[in-house]
Amino acid sequence: MIKKGAKIKLGRSTVTIKLISYLVVILFTMICILPFILIVSASFSTESIISKEGFGLLPKGPTLVAYGWVFRYPKMILGSYAVTIIMTVCGTVLGLFIISMTGYALQRKDFPYRNILSFFIYFTTLFSAGMAPTFIWVARYLNLKGSYLAVFLQLLMSPWLIILMKNFAKSVPYEITESGKIDGAGDYKIFISLIFPMLKPALATVGLFLALGYWNEWYQSSLYLGSSVTYKPLQYYLYNIINTANALKGSVAGANVTYTELPSNTLKMATAVVATGPIVFLYPFVQKYFISGITVGAVKG
Repeated sequence: MIKKGAKIKLGRSTVTIKLISYLVVILFTMICILPFILIVSASFSTESIISKEGFGLLPKGPTLVAYGWVFRYPKMILGSYAVTIIMTVCGTVLGLFIISMTGYALQRKDFPYRNILSFFIYFTTLFSAGMAPTFIWVARYLNLKGSYLAVFLQLLMSPWLIILMKNFAKSVPYEITESGKIDGAGDYKIFISLIFPMLKPALATVGLFLALGYWNEWYQSSLYLGSSVTYKPLQYYLYNIINTANALKGSVAGANVTYTELPSNTLKMATAVVATGPIVFLYPFVQKYFISGITVGAVKG
């Protein structure tokens, strides 16, 4: 009988395997962290030194010129942050609710049209209308060009996320739904009270994908928003800053400006830090749910 608190002595082979595993994890972690360190370091470096000596783990000629370009108009950058945060939060919450309801309904054995609807959802993963028909539909027929809804609605859900949610919902025993029916609960009551709380890993996984999609979006904004809105989404605003700096550097107007006043590489690194910083801090809070959600969604058929 093993006493409480007593340590179990591990064999030499077990210790060796654990040591190798720790070393591999540490090495892999360093490989993943190194690019972020280089990006942050380059964002605080001087453009001319970076062009001559390349990137380093420590800033070369520490300066805030690149961040000065990013925050040159504080009102605009704050407005872009506000637009992106609102779209990310609202889109993630609404998208999670719709996707979870859709995935749950498609795996219900007593839903007569689930196979037909599943076919249409799967079909769109193989074939899509293309950019031109989509643009005509959104801009001309829905008349959403110049509206945030043109970007918001297109990112609200995707067939792959619905499939992922459906596969995870299959892990919820159908007896739970039947017990709710016996107690006289309706479909919405069963979903909200019984099923929805059991989908936490899938909700965290799908929610992270939705949040990343909204946060990193810039292409749809360039198509449907352009200059028609005052505050552009963050990624599109930063994209315009980089293009403006590059255009100014290559123009005649930039000939009288010193090289360090027109950053190129350092500006790209600074925009990467500004754009990815907030969303990186979100990942640790959903990491455990994210891993379990991906595993279940991939294994269940």
